[in-house]
Formats: sequence, structure tokens, C-alpha cells
Amino acid sequence: MRAAAGPRLAPLAPYARRLRPRYPRPGRSGWRRWIPSWRQWVGGVLSGFVVLSLSLFVAYELTDVPKNLNSFATQQDNVYFWSDGTPMARTGWVRRQDMPLKDIPEQVRWAVLAAENADFYSDPGISVEGITRALWRTVGEGDTEGGSTITQQYVKNVYLTQNQTVSRKFTEAMISLKLDSKMSKDEILEGYLNTSWFGRGTYGIQRASQAYYGKDVSRLDASQAAVLASLLKGAALYDPTLSKANHKRAVERWSWILDRMVDIGKLSPAQRATYKTFPEPLKSGRTYDTGKQSDYLVELAQQYAKKAAHISDRDFDLGGYQIYTTFDRKRETALTEAVAKAREQARKDHPEQAKTAHYGAASVTTDGRILAVYGGPDHRKQGYNESNATTVQAGSAFLPFVYAAGLEHGVKKTRGGPATPVTPETVYDGDDAVAVTTPEGPYWDRNGKVVAAHNDGGKSYGRITLDKALARSVNTPFVQLGMDTGLDNVSRTAVAAGLLSSSMGPQVPSLSLGNSTPSAIRMASGYATFAAAGTHTEPYSVRRITRNGSPVPMATPRPQRAVGADVAEHVERALTESFRTAHPADAPAAAKVSGKAGTAEDDSAAWYVGTSASVSTAVVVYRIDLTKSLEPLSLDGVAGTTADSVPYGVWARATGLG
Repeated sequence: MRAAAGPRLAPLAPYARRLRPRYPRPGRSGWRRWIPSWRQWVGGVLSGFVVLSLSLFVAYELTDVPKNLNSFATQQDNVYFWSDGTPMARTGWVRRQDMPLKDIPEQVRWAVLAAENADFYSDPGISVEGITRALWRTVGEGDTEGGSTITQQYVKNVYLTQNQTVSRKFTEAMISLKLDSKMSKDEILEGYLNTSWFGRGTYGIQRASQAYYGKDVSRLDASQAAVLASLLKGAALYDPTLSKANHKRAVERWSWILDRMVDIGKLSPAQRATYKTFPEPLKSGRTYDTGKQSDYLVELAQQYAKKAAHISDRDFDLGGYQIYTTFDRKRETALTEAVAKAREQARKDHPEQAKTAHYGAASVTTDGRILAVYGGPDHRKQGYNESNATTVQAGSAFLPFVYAAGLEHGVKKTRGGPATPVTPETVYDGDDAVAVTTPEGPYWDRNGKVVAAHNDGGKSYGRITLDKALARSVNTPFVQLGMDTGLDNVSRTAVAAGLLSSSMGPQVPSLSLGNSTPSAIRMASGYATFAAAGTHTEPYSVRRITRNGSPVPMATPRPQRAVGADVAEHVERALTESFRTAHPADAPAAAKVSGKAGTAEDDSAAWYVGTSASVSTAVVVYRIDLTKSLEPLSLDGVAGTTADSVPYGVWARATGLG
């Protein structure tokens, strides 16, 4: 083959010999022998170009777009909304929320493109001139400023670090080229607008719009968009509210961006002429940071959202969730103000006792929605929620559950015998100090003494029907009713109605007197069951969840039969009579209002739980010195008197009856 090819290549031999570098150059003397010929110069340049091209090709082929995004770039805040859809709070380290490109007005997009990369839709993803300038500055001055397309900036935001090095700049260029071939320009622009830093703690143009103009990005005009676009050059230099120098720079940049939009045909001269006045942003960003009571609301909603939607802690912390709660802003305000008034009065009347006073309250609808809670004076100082705490006994506020159990299951006077029905007209002994009995005889405590039941104040009522005993809060009939019905049945009925099994007290006679420790939320939920004709819906604080606008599947509680409708009607009727007896002038006769006060053993807690307009509200007042122990102290006047009950006063003001 060589013999056959030789004759054909022979004519090229002289040229090959001339191209072959002969160095130092023959026929030259002195320093001239070391100067390459023009052919050698051309050959060297072409060889270098080929080597560089091959190197870039290999680098391009070997570069993969990272699969794992920069977690900080993808992290967003979670937004909580009131039941009316208005924002309540935001949580998370980063204030950012993704917005689909279709929801960002075209003029807003082009304001950014005019400021940063007008030929974005036609460029290859990188700017050769800009990269060259950046590399020159790196070598000569030690930084890599300038020269980035929007694609490059997006790559830096979500895939790389902010380190100013030549290697990072090279990697950025390679990924940008590859990304430009794999993603559409609109996808890249959407990602860029959602990950860029705009100052005031905001990432993404949606949060920037809310922080600087107090509205969603969909409502921005071109003039306001130009202000936000100027911030991409550096919020510390272009936020006009920070200094006079910043304001001057911002106005100049704003004007230039609008003129640039005209130059590239994205804003007509007539439209530009309407934007003569600089659109001043808000002095401080409009934020919805968690505050004193909203901390408790957020805590409840967050716990429920994770459980109901099966969201892991990791995913939830990455953010982007919109949590639409059941909390009613007006009811929350009314409840908070009612407790605040009670606190202030306690500080005046009982200054020493008020230091250790605690107030828990919650409002729950008959269909399970938690409308309002009072969790404490400040979550930052007290890190637990009074409305959700199982801290103190329910006391005589527990009696309706004993009554419901008796009506539902009947009573047994002999061990193993048939159950005898109980009605509201069933009569029990209402005297004080009545001995508690079992089918075998008196009930003995561990010390060998016969257990006796007592009424508040040691008052005796004689023989009394169960409905009247509940209406008047007579304890002794219900202690015996609990024994006759079976304390296990009492516990099951209370749990079915809404109390947690973990909060139920020991199954001893005092169970009927409220040795259980339910939270205010659970007490309100339990009373709501009676108002809902015996169906119980688990209390919930979140009605729906979305993530970046897309629905997140979640479980919503469904009503379950707790007690018979007739049983619930009898209990509710007795609770209505209880309210009318104690507070005859506090509601119109036609109003559906029911409720009952409750006191715990040793005056350690005072309750009022009642239902008005299908909303049950529970209020508890107690004292604990958290610096010493979790043991409840005597109220010592903080909860008022029977005639002037503090829990009832809070309840009445919160429900609009006080």
C-alpha cells in the first residue's frame, strides 16, 4: 500500500519538508535564527486552536448537569393562611416561593431581561466576550465580576457555589452550554426568576414583589418590575430605602431599564412616557413573621399538616408549602383580647398570684375545625401551648361524659346482671358525703376507708334527677352513676366523644369527678360532639395544603358516631339548662347556647366549656410555678368566684355574649 501511495504523495514532499519545523532556523545568524517563520507561526496557532477545540469538546462531553440542586437555592418558606385566605405567617430560613412563568407578567420578565440579558432567547447560554473579560479580571485583578448570561447566573444559583475562581467560572460555562441544549429558554428563565436574590431576605421575584410592593408579582406593572430588576445588580446598592446614594442609583438604573425595554421593542414609547415618577417601594418589607399568638397557631398547623399529608421533616423544611388553616382571624383576636383582659385584671387584683397564672382556651366547631386557641403570653418565653396541654384536671366539667355514658350503656346493680336503662328522669342521691357503692357493697380505698362523694361547698340536694343534677353541677349522683355504668364505659365514652385516651385518669371513683387531664382543645371538641347530635369529628387545624400551587393530598377527618343522637340531645338539653340557670340574662331565649362550669380538686383549676352557634369553646385557668415544679397550685382567687367566674368571663367575651 505504501508503494502504491508513494508516487501519489511524492509531489507533496517538498511542501511537507517546508512545513516541517526546522528550529533554530538554518540560514539565519545571530538572534534571527530564533525567530519563527510566518509558516511556523501559522502552524503553531492552528495547532493550538485544534488542541483547544478538542479540549473544550472533551470537557463539554464529560460535563454533566448536576442532578442534586443546591439545597439552599431550592429551599423556600412555608406560608400559613387564615381561614379567609389571607396570609397569617411565614416560616423557614429562606423567604422564597416558586412562581410558574405563566403567572409572571410578560413585562416583568422583559424588565429583567432588558437589565440582565436582552439577547437571552438567542444566545447559546454563555457570553464568550463576558467570560473572556471575567477571566482577564481574574488573572489581573483577582475577581470574576461581569460577563454572565442569565443561564450562567441560574447555573451559579442552583448548581454551584458563589466562589470567585477560574475553575468555577469554567465549570459554570460548560454546565450553561449543556443546560441550554437540554432545557427550554422559558424553563431556564423561570428557574432564574425563582432563585435570584433580591435583598430583604427574599429569593425569587414573587417574594421580592411582596417585600417591596406588598403584592403578588402578577399585579406588578413595568415600572415596578424595573425597580426589582435593578436589585439583581446588588440589593445593597440599589434598594432605594437604604440611603440617599442608593436612591439615586436606583432611580438611574430604573430609568435606564425602562429605556432599554423601549430599545429592544418590549415597551412602546407611549407606555414609557407614562412612567415618569419613580415607584417608591415600601419602607420595610411586608412580612408575616410569626408573633406571640401566631407561634402557637403555626405550631398546631405544622404538626397537623405533616401528619395528615405524610410530609417528612426534611421535605417540610425545604419549604414551598401553602398551609390553609381553619383559624378564624376575628375569633382568634376576640379570644386573645378576652384572655389579655383577664390577665390584666388578675395583675391588679392578685399581683402575686398572677405571676404564676396560666390560661388555656380553644374554640372548635361541631365539624371539627379549630377556629381559635390561646396558647400563652409568648411562645418565645413559654415554649408549650396551653390550649393543647394536658396539665390539669377537668374536674366537674367532666360530668357530661359520665351522664352520656349512663344514658348510652345503662347501669348494672348486680355483678354480671343485665343493664338497666337510664333516662334523664332517673333519680340519684344528691346529698353530700354519700358513700360510693358497688354491687358487692361499699367501695373501700387503699387505707381501708369507705369512699364518699362530695359536692362543691358540701351542699346537699336530696333525691334529684340526673338532668337536674347536671344542670346544677351536683357531683354525688354522677360518682355513683359512673360506678353503676362501669368506669371502663365512662372512659370509652369520653374518648369516643373526643378526649384522648392518654389523658384519661385512673379508673377509680374520682374518674367521674374529672381526674382526667384533657386539653382545652379536647374539652371543646368533646362538648362539640353533644352539640353535633352525637357525632364526633377529630379536631383539625388545616383544611388544605398546596406546594407551589399544586394540591397536596391529605386526610381530612370524617364524623364518627360517638353516642346516640337521643343521648346527645339529653346531654345538650341539660347543658342548656345549666347555662340558663347560671346566666339567665346572658343570651336570648331563642339562642342555642349551652355550657357548664367546672372546678378541679383542691381548687387547682377552673373551667368553663360551652357551645354557642355550633362552636364549642373551652377555657381553663390554673396556677403553676414553672421555676419550681409542674404541680398545680391553689388558684387563690385568680379564677374569681362562682358569681364572677374568670373562665366564664373569658368564654363570654370570646363568644360575643359578654
